Amino acid sequence: MSDVLIKLENVSKKFFLGKKNVVTALENVNLEIFSGEYISIMGPSGSGKTTLFNMIGVLDTPTTGKITIGETDLKRLTPLEQAFFRGTYLGYVFQSFNLLPQYSAIENVALPLIFSGKSYSASLERAKEVLESVGLGNRLHHKPDELSGGQQQRVAIARALANKPLIILADEPTGNLDLHTGEEIITLLKELSVKYHVTVVSATHDYKMLSTSDRIVWIADGKIEKIQKREEIEIKVGTILQQEKIK
Repeated sequence: MSDVLIKLENVSKKFFLGKKNVVTALENVNLEIFSGEYISIMGPSGSGKTTLFNMIGVLDTPTTGKITIGETDLKRLTPLEQAFFRGTYLGYVFQSFNLLPQYSAIENVALPLIFSGKSYSASLERAKEVLESVGLGNRLHHKPDELSGGQQQRVAIARALANKPLIILADEPTGNLDLHTGEEIITLLKELSVKYHVTVVSATHDYKMLSTSDRIVWIADGKIEKIQKREEIEIKVGTILQQEKIK
C-alpha cells in the first residue's frame, strides 16, 4: 500500500449558533487516505460530508482533533500559510465549474498560475499542456458560454491540475451533468489520478461517482459508518440507491 498522505485523528467540528445551540457536524472522525488513491466521501445532505471535505481541503478547521497532510499539521498553519498551502499543494473542482465568463479556457487555467508568481508565457504554456491532457486542445480560446457543461468541467479539472498538486478535491463534480457526461468526467479524473499520481478526494451523493473509486467512505450524522473498497460493492445505476432506501 502507498504511504499515508492525509490523516485525520479524532476530528470533530461543532458550529455554535447563538449562546445555547450547538450543531455537531463531525464527531471523532478517524481516516487515512493514501498517496495516489481515489476516495469518494458518500452521504446525503446534512451528513457531514461537505464539512469533512472542507477539513481535508484546508477550507475549514476542526474544533478538536488533528489533520496532517504529508508532514504538515494543518492546525499549526497561520491563515496566510493555509492560503499558500492550498495554492501550492491542492487543486479544486466544483459542481458549478467556477469559470470566469469573460476569459477563454486557456486564460481561466493560466490565471491562478500567474497569480502564484509564474510568468505569463510559462503560465500559458502550462495551461495549454493540461487542457490538451483533458481533451480540449482544440478549445483553448473558447469562452465558457461557447463550451458544453462537460467541456467546462474539463477546463475546471485542467485548472485544478495546473499547479501540479498533490491532491485534487472534487466537490459534487458531476452534479450539473447528465449521466453520460458525468461518467466521462469521473473516468477522466481516474485516468489523470493514475497518470499524475494525484490523490483525488471527492464529496458526492451521486452513486455513479463510485465506479472509479478505490475506496468509498460512507458518512452519516457526522460519523463514518463504514469504509469499503470498490471491489466489495456491486454498482449499477439505481441499484445501490434502491438498496439504501429499503433499509
